[in-house]
Amino acid sequence: MAKQTFTTGQVLTAAQVTSLQQTAMGGGDTTAKTTSYVLVAADAGTVVAMNAAGATTITVNTALFAAGDTVFIQNRGAGVCTVTAGTATVSTAGSLALGQHEGGTLYFTATGAAVFYDFVQTGAVSPLTTKGDVWGYSTLDARIPVGTNNQVLTADSAQALGVKWATPAVATKSFSLLSTTALSGSTTTVTGISNIDSLMILVDNGSSSNASATFTCRFNTDSTAVYNREGISITVTGSYDPTGIVGETAIGATSFTIGKMSALAASQVRSSISVQGANSTGFKAVGVSGGGTAAGSDGHQLLVYQGTYNGTSTISSVSIITSAGTFDAGTVYIYGSA
Repeated sequence: MAKQTFTTGQVLTAAQVTSLQQTAMGGGDTTAKTTSYVLVAADAGTVVAMNAAGATTITVNTALFAAGDTVFIQNRGAGVCTVTAGTATVSTAGSLALGQHEGGTLYFTATGAAVFYDFVQTGAVSPLTTKGDVWGYSTLDARIPVGTNNQVLTADSAQALGVKWATPAVATKSFSLLSTTALSGSTTTVTGISNIDSLMILVDNGSSSNASATFTCRFNTDSTAVYNREGISITVTGSYDPTGIVGETAIGATSFTIGKMSALAASQVRSSISVQGANSTGFKAVGVSGGGTAAGSDGHQLLVYQGTYNGTSTISSVSIITSAGTFDAGTVYIYGSA
């Protein structure tokens, strides 16, 4: 029932009361419009319906409605019906474009200003048509067609919907420095290593107060017999001729040998230890290249071997140990690649 003005003592008919009740409950049928329509004053308190196959508009002008008036708008047709500000101002937090079976209430805050409360956002009817499609949005909801196998959805502001399917770039493994620690005491342990697949451990300029010390490496401070290695140990004299080449074999050792001090003066140890599978609970492959050399002299000892660490835990710490005396110089650098 359209908005009425009643007088004192007026008696309403049953039809009028029924119509008022329907209006109060947001109902009341009307003949649906089939073309674009401009609201009139008599539409206050009524339902204005649109039923058209193509796009239409419902236009709102000023000086027709009073503050507090409402008009319920619904779209029954397949074409989008857009609530359009004519001379009035229409605000909304939702959408003014109504798809089929959508609707909302136009509430007037003043004679020339209204707020549209849409009950269902545009796009309630799915735009998706094909297996794997995803829902996108620019100014309206839209379909993003599924990509090809192994592509990933990627943000791209140049695309109409802001995303696209793309083949991911191939990741490359690179090492980053995890720790730099000075050697001290008889054992230097570096902790806080986790979720690292590959490790590179460099011992630089290491020396011990005992000139005949051997440097070793342990993982997780594990001293059980789970370190296995095979390779060679070479001792070189001042003429650069090897005086001793021996097999460096140890199955079931309690650590890896990584360098031996030279008995010559100012001896230093430099070693590199690589670990593959450090984040695995299975065996870890280990490669060692290192030895001791005397500053200002040709004498040195060299270790080169491959091995395995069969500890069942992932590697979380690395210990560098001197077999005799204490460290008086040197640094251990730990690099990792996840």
